[in-house]
Amino acid sequence: MIDGAVKKSIQSSVLCWLATVDASGQPHVSPKEIFAAVDETHVVIAHIASPHTVRNIASHPKVCLSFVDVFVQKGFKLQGLARIVKAADPEYLTWAEPLLVMVEGKFKIPSAIVVEVQTVDPILAPSYRFYPEATTEHDQIASAMRRYGVQPRD
Repeated sequence: MIDGAVKKSIQSSVLCWLATVDASGQPHVSPKEIFAAVDETHVVIAHIASPHTVRNIASHPKVCLSFVDVFVQKGFKLQGLARIVKAADPEYLTWAEPLLVMVEGKFKIPSAIVVEVQTVDPILAPSYRFYPEATTEHDQIASAMRRYGVQPRD
């Protein structure tokens, strides 16, 4: 399920977006900075400052993760079931190990959010679908760089 293309997208993303639902059914989206694909079916996310996310997962484990390269305007949507693995749990280090390496001691990770991925779908900017012959990654990158005011390095 998490194949090479999805894994590459995850590894190259600066942020991912985690959508949860609270006890009253209200959706919430939260940016996450520390995350990793652990295997073909699991993504793990650091709970650093995510009290709403953790509370929402406790009442509704269905989640959606999005990874998008804002320059290429492509990415992936992963849906699945999440659970919280606390630091006191015996399996914590198994899940949290890649996260702990990433934070290099800068953040405490009181728990890991483990997502068992059930579906993976591509995310594409509409230009890729409506103008496939005229839309290239190179053009999308150039357009995004202009939009964001990014200047190429010499």
